[in-house]
Amino acid sequence: MLAIVIPYYRYTFFEETLQSLANQTDKRFHVYIGDDASAQPPTALLQKYDSQFSYSYHRFPTNLGGQSLVQQWNRCLALTKNEKWVMILADDDVLGEEVIATFYAHLKTISEQKVAVVRLASQVIDKNSQPISAIYQHPTLETGTDFLMRKLQGGTRSSLSEYIFNFESLKKVGIKDFPLAWSSDLLAVVECAMHRPILSLNEVVMFFRNSGENITSQPDSVEKNQGWFMFYSYLINKYGKNYPKQLLASLFDGLEKTQLNHKKTPKRWLTIFFLYLKFLKWNRLVLIFFKALKSIK
Repeated sequence: MLAIVIPYYRYTFFEETLQSLANQTDKRFHVYIGDDASAQPPTALLQKYDSQFSYSYHRFPTNLGGQSLVQQWNRCLALTKNEKWVMILADDDVLGEEVIATFYAHLKTISEQKVAVVRLASQVIDKNSQPISAIYQHPTLETGTDFLMRKLQGGTRSSLSEYIFNFESLKKVGIKDFPLAWSSDLLAVVECAMHRPILSLNEVVMFFRNSGENITSQPDSVEKNQGWFMFYSYLINKYGKNYPKQLLASLFDGLEKTQLNHKKTPKRWLTIFFLYLKFLKWNRLVLIFFKALKSIK
């Protein structure tokens, strides 16, 4: 059975999300809605879908997403009932009507290939549900390392709603609690698929909403910068010894760029120095020192 977990907070586009679930041609899923003490509870709206798909609704007494989105995701995941597969669907994203049917149609391949992460094709839509991007598709089978390399090279996009995780694999790696959950979802995908492939279902689409209201729509911030820094430094420190040279170099490039965009962070400079020391990257240390001096001048 598949659990679809929705961390709910904003009402604006929620009916479109629910309608996309009602439109599924295969209803073998249960929806868990965790209301983050929202200003507009969706209880009246949910009654409209009582007979259209299986769901559970829980309203939390306090808002947690304002402090930590990852902690809000985790308490929503805790609402589930031992399902083997889980999708975390944003309250403004939309699924194509054949998503669930296509997932179940590929269970044999998933089992044979020992897949830990299933990925949907995706397309970005605006607040009026109009497409503002091409449809992003992917290699049918791809390791987490290869996906990470493509992502760092700007060859693809990624958002949490397009993934279906093997729940045990997700529990083992956990979702790292970065500010605004920025890159937390990407890291979860990479770690879940570290030794098992990602299977892409390119024939079905998840529509990611760039509405101007969600975090992705907002300009770069100190919190997003910190999220990227934690992402890069974590991967380098934990997996860098096993990564190909090109991937490790790309991770260091990202780390340095992130740091140069927010230089007044002494603890982060110490982290970078430790990583240069661990990987003997003295040439990079000299280069970033001169780049920092140049930018200050």
